[in-house]
Amino acid sequence: MCGIVGYVGRKQAAGILIEGLKRLEYRGYDSAGIAVLEGGELRIVKCPGRISRLAERVAAESVGEHAVVGIAHTRWATHGAPTGANAHPHADCTGRIAIVHNGIVENYAALKQLLVEKGHSFRSETDSEVLAHLISEFYNNDGCETIERAVQMALREVTGTYGLAVLCADEPDKLVAARKGSPLIIGVGADEYIVASDASAIVEHTVNVVYLNDNEMAVLDGQGLRTLTIDNVPVSKQVQQIEWSLEQIALGGHQHFMLKEIAEQPEAIRTCISGRLLARENRIQLGGIEQLSRELVKTKRVILTGCGTAWHAGLIGEFLFEDLARIPTEVEYASEFRYRNPIIEDGTVVIAISQSGETADTLAALQEAKRRGALALGVVNVVGSTIARETDAGVYLHVGPEIGVASTKAFTAQVVVLALMSLYLGRRRFMSEAQLRRYLEALEAIPGQMKEVLGYSEAIQQTVARYVDCENWLFLGRGYNYPVALEGALKLKEISYIHAEGLPAAEMKHGPIALIQEGMPVVFVAPRCGTYEKILGNIEEVRARGGHVIAVATEGDEQIARCAEHVFYVPDCPVPLQPLLTVLPLQLLAYHAAVARGCNVDKPRNLAKSVTVE
Repeated sequence: MCGIVGYVGRKQAAGILIEGLKRLEYRGYDSAGIAVLEGGELRIVKCPGRISRLAERVAAESVGEHAVVGIAHTRWATHGAPTGANAHPHADCTGRIAIVHNGIVENYAALKQLLVEKGHSFRSETDSEVLAHLISEFYNNDGCETIERAVQMALREVTGTYGLAVLCADEPDKLVAARKGSPLIIGVGADEYIVASDASAIVEHTVNVVYLNDNEMAVLDGQGLRTLTIDNVPVSKQVQQIEWSLEQIALGGHQHFMLKEIAEQPEAIRTCISGRLLARENRIQLGGIEQLSRELVKTKRVILTGCGTAWHAGLIGEFLFEDLARIPTEVEYASEFRYRNPIIEDGTVVIAISQSGETADTLAALQEAKRRGALALGVVNVVGSTIARETDAGVYLHVGPEIGVASTKAFTAQVVVLALMSLYLGRRRFMSEAQLRRYLEALEAIPGQMKEVLGYSEAIQQTVARYVDCENWLFLGRGYNYPVALEGALKLKEISYIHAEGLPAAEMKHGPIALIQEGMPVVFVAPRCGTYEKILGNIEEVRARGGHVIAVATEGDEQIARCAEHVFYVPDCPVPLQPLLTVLPLQLLAYHAAVARGCNVDKPRNLAKSVTVE
């Protein structure tokens, strides 16, 4: 994996492909390549490193100056190191067929052995190269009349996932695309089509798109767009529109996308609650789940599932659903859920949480839950994404595109949506009108309070500068703020490469306290709540062992200022909504630490934005 772009039209393909790769570079970026059909031949250029390096080579070798058909790829390594040989596109032995591929071919070893026995020779360590040779085998030796037929025959032999784009020099005006478990979108322009794994590569050219479903393929040529299944059954597809604009994926004067997206959170949350939080009427309106309201009110158990930051949002959701809706709730790592024979009883609702709506592990967990009879809901950001289409209902975040690999505004919006869902059900189950009004008024105030907290960025930067060389940090919190501590630790390690661990503060004394030594930074998420006095005791335990205490606390809390070396204040709000404010200083802390250490904030090593392999 990670990013695919393809073009069929009348314009110079190479420039469009390179620009598309640049817009996809946030998804994966250890190598890149391009293949175009020019003069009846395939011309392929690929190399390790950034897209800029590929662009230089394409220009230097005058590749694609007259080509109007091509495919390109930016890679996040799964099988094989990030080398030129392992970069996509991959070609068959004849050099007449080229493919780019996202996903994993699980049975590649068996297929490779079979193909080698038939005389094929391989140049890379990847599983993806098998697809080029397998398609070639059917095309050249099994009498397939068209490249799309060869693709169909090949994919029937494949176990695994794929987002796939294929060129054949013998059919020079044609591009074939197929998907199973890895997203592909077809942009429909004026006499041109753009295939991409993400809408960001399309939106500059058109907002009209067709989403391929699993086991579907598209054939793009001079005759237009045809869609069919892998089993060769024609499929009629509806053209939809991308909801966001090119301006939303521009830096807009910010140094990094992560900083931009941190700063966008007040407005993003305002947009997220707009039309849903009806304070004057003292009610919540969630159109995405309205048709299931009676069934949801009778819910006996909620399972929240996600990965990484989305899992942390789910942990907060567990508190929200149990506190505000009084529904027993569990949180499951999506990557483990489908493999442990989960118990799904009548009345169980499974909520899949994913920014991209394409996270492979979360999608697999969702599908397993549906197979076992659960009502499946989604909380996703990307309209038209696979999870959004496979759920029974759901709620979109509507926070606009998130480019930075480290999720920020999507996380806070996920928490807001889970809060809205909890309140929506709570009011229908037991919550009084006065209780609901209190929460709705507090939620309305959150965007303004967020803006206030973000104003402390410079002070946070100055504090971080004192500890940025420390290689071990602890993040501690209790109750609703325990997941915030986990999220703070994750942010620090994923973009600054500092080892950090998040824990429930009470668990520190059951082992991890052995880690604390003179000079170690320990971050306490400690706003006023029912366990406030307990967490003050935890702070004293750290101080007694020489740790440096950094606290996130409620405005006006002078008591904590006497026992913490540094305090970042957040406005007071109801405890269930505290994570929306307490997480902001931790996002800024991680950001400033990464910048101070010279790290690539938006493109941290080894990470990809949308993880579409298991």
